[in-house]
Amino acid sequence: MNINATLIGEAIWFGVFIWITMKYVWPPLQKAMADRQKLIADGLAAGERGKHELELAAKRSADSLREAKTKAAEIIAASEKRAAQMIEEAKAAARVEADKVVLASKAEIAQQVEHARAELRSRVADLAVAGAERILKREVDAKAHADMLVALKQEL
Repeated sequence: MNINATLIGEAIWFGVFIWITMKYVWPPLQKAMADRQKLIADGLAAGERGKHELELAAKRSADSLREAKTKAAEIIAASEKRAAQMIEEAKAAARVEADKVVLASKAEIAQQVEHARAELRSRVADLAVAGAERILKREVDAKAHADMLVALKQEL
């Protein structure tokens, strides 16, 4: 192989090309690669932070859900207790009202019985007077008196 001027010229131009590339092309490429590497690292770190924050949010939401369920159970228990209390109050009020109605009914019955007795006394008195009138209008006879008393008993 012959080393001639063309090969030496090519070697010199290759060296100049490498020097120009190293001086003017390589630094912007390295800067772009470093920026890209930094951007990727920042993206991965942000992804890790997002993953961590997602785990924390999941824990917080689970805690909130558990707390909400506990509060809901407490509210339900309190409402059931209040409902039972209201039922008992209603039963007590109904008992009081029933007692009042029973007492009023008993009083009304007693009044009606007393009224019936008074009416019966009045009727018996009228019948006694009527019987006495009949006895006095007729002659005094034991058999007639007995018959009239039997008739009076049947009318009573």
